[in-house]
Amino acid sequence: MSDRAKRILLYVLLAVGALIFIFPFYFMVIGAFQTNPTNDPSSLLPTSGWTVQNFSDINARVPLFQALFNSGVFTVGVLLGTLTFGLLAGYASARLRFRGRSLIFVLMLLVQMIPFQLLMVPLYVLLTRTYGLGDTYLGIILPFLINTTAVFIFRQFFLGLPESIFESARLDGASELRTLWSIALPLVRPAVVTVILVTFIGPWNEFLWPFLITKEASMQPLAVALANYISNVSQTASNPNGAILAGACVLAFPVVLLFTAFQKYFTSTDVGSGVKG
Repeated sequence: MSDRAKRILLYVLLAVGALIFIFPFYFMVIGAFQTNPTNDPSSLLPTSGWTVQNFSDINARVPLFQALFNSGVFTVGVLLGTLTFGLLAGYASARLRFRGRSLIFVLMLLVQMIPFQLLMVPLYVLLTRTYGLGDTYLGIILPFLINTTAVFIFRQFFLGLPESIFESARLDGASELRTLWSIALPLVRPAVVTVILVTFIGPWNEFLWPFLITKEASMQPLAVALANYISNVSQTASNPNGAILAGACVLAFPVVLLFTAFQKYFTSTDVGSGVKG
């Protein structure tokens, strides 16, 4: 087989794989705007009856804009905490020399092995009964404020930077915070984007913990509101299948939008550009 034929075969396989990956999203979007989505292959064509009634049904049963606001507060709070503590802890564990650094790193890896579901009950008791943070935004955000995965990602990126860059900054009198902000952070932009995307997906789709910590409908994030709608209310809608797919679209759209906006930053940084010679 010639090189040209191999290249064509590779492109065909990649195209087939892409179509298989995209098809569930295509079915979700098409079904969300259809009057009666079914398993009939003809219903997958964009020419069969279009409607926005499915989204209107959700908005009539669920405080959609309030739920979006709650998800925004939850997600932004988690992102700010993850980036702040992740950068500081990752930089310290990678570039500062202090006693017990290796032990802290091992403990951090052990924390990653513990499923969050095992901690939900003690965290719930601690936050609601001890600190009185039930039915508050802070009670929802606090357990996710520090992400050991983000610390690990930043640590590995900081370890990959040339030591001479940091030595030059220290010789010029820069503090550690100034070195982190002005020198190290611009070089680990792909890590920042990765952490943002990985962290965003978690709180945006989280519904177990918010459902546990708050019972007030006015404070429930979008995932909780849509889960309640899909499980309890959608079957009473005029178009149950369309209502379920419309709810999935509402939940998935911000994630797709964020990935589309940031995917161009998934590039390797030229970490050696600041090293002479």
